[in-house]
Amino acid sequence: MNRLALLLVAALVAATGTVLALENWPMPAAPALADMVGDPKRGAYLARLSGCITCHTTPGAAPLSGGQGLVSKFGTFFAPNITVDRANGIGEWTFAQFVRAVRQGISPDGEPYYPAFPYEFYATLTDQDMADLWAAVQQTPPSDKPSREHEVGFPFNIRAGVKPWRTFFERPVQYAVDPERTSEWNRGRYLVWGPAHCAACHAPRNMIGGLPDNMELGGDPQMQDGGRSPSLTAKDLTARGYTKGRLLEALRTGITPDGDVFGGSMAEVVHGSTKFLLDQHLEDISTYLLDLGRQ
Repeated sequence: MNRLALLLVAALVAATGTVLALENWPMPAAPALADMVGDPKRGAYLARLSGCITCHTTPGAAPLSGGQGLVSKFGTFFAPNITVDRANGIGEWTFAQFVRAVRQGISPDGEPYYPAFPYEFYATLTDQDMADLWAAVQQTPPSDKPSREHEVGFPFNIRAGVKPWRTFFERPVQYAVDPERTSEWNRGRYLVWGPAHCAACHAPRNMIGGLPDNMELGGDPQMQDGGRSPSLTAKDLTARGYTKGRLLEALRTGITPDGDVFGGSMAEVVHGSTKFLLDQHLEDISTYLLDLGRQ
């Protein structure tokens, strides 16, 4: 009995130490922000481009009042209400808290968001982008619809466990202009790797959800929701019949070169995001993805 008691005490001490270590795991510091005025019209466009509308709005519901479940092998994650409702939305947030949440994936309470929220890619958004998004959110009518709790089982329901995951597997996207490329190519790369976050689905993740070091858009044969995403390399896109014009048309309409249509999450992306984009931006994306000389 004494030995059993000692083992139980040791296990309790170890568990307590683990919890304390996770709770005190260091998180990135909030960066300094420039003081600027946001453009709500541009922010509304960014919200479409970045998938905010698609993820945070269920069909028939008020804009940004909370989204459908994102099913994964870790559980189901629900995008929260991000309207300015003070009780059920983010009406109590400051601009600085909003920026830290979007670009760093950290809540106003200092807790990490699950990487189902693509903050790794939103790290590329500029201070002006964030000011514009904030201005758009401020003009969105408030909704008192409560956010749904994630349906995530043990041990993934321990939010603090995301902290060490971030240390070893988080890949915040860094963007820099390539002076040897055209402005169209550079914009396309920014859109693909930044706000449009194509790699969130089209780069293969490891068994615990981490992105590959090479960050190539080679497709994911085993997505977290059990589906699969195709490769977006220039070689594979060309083999599937895509030209610049056909890729632009597919992103606008959801119709592929062989006359088929996108299904699943890509259909939602077209319906809620890419069909609203400017032709110039769709051309930029197509220019970047179909640059055979880059492969």
